Amino acid sequence: MSPSLSVCVFCGSRPGNRPSYMEAARQTGEMIARRGWRLVYGAGDVGLMGEVARGAADGDTLGVIPQHLMIREQGRRAVSQFIVTDNMHVRKTVMYMNSDRIVVLPGGAGSLDEFFEVLTWRQIGLHDKPIYLLNTDGYWEPLMQLLKHSVSEGFADASLLDFVTVVADVATLEEELAR
Repeated sequence: MSPSLSVCVFCGSRPGNRPSYMEAARQTGEMIARRGWRLVYGAGDVGLMGEVARGAADGDTLGVIPQHLMIREQGRRAVSQFIVTDNMHVRKTVMYMNSDRIVVLPGGAGSLDEFFEVLTWRQIGLHDKPIYLLNTDGYWEPLMQLLKHSVSEGFADASLLDFVTVVADVATLEEELAR
């Protein structure tokens, strides 16, 4: 894949309860930097988000943060490019528009919001960017069950499931991103 590949990473602003989440976040950032790809992320220096950024510290990074979260998420300015937006919706849009691939690591409501927005955009034909769930320690299994349930209950076409690639570890993620 082109060295100019930009990878958007959505993830938690908290570390979660398992050390494996932080480890996978760090490895994801390191992998992106090692491959010469650009990390596009939420510009926070906390939780998994901060760990991804620390992992990618030697690489090209684009951090995007809304003004109201600068203090709460400790907006990381040690990035190649830093954008402050007016609100969360613009943040997601800027991140999405500046990326070729979308990766979602474990996270809470914000990460789910980000995931569902890009998934919905894909479903209605606004983009065809690949979306990956890094399923560290099975974190995304309940989400995948919910998506399958929405299909089986007739609220989504089966093609919805084709828009999401679930990967178990960073090595598999790397292989998928490189395609």
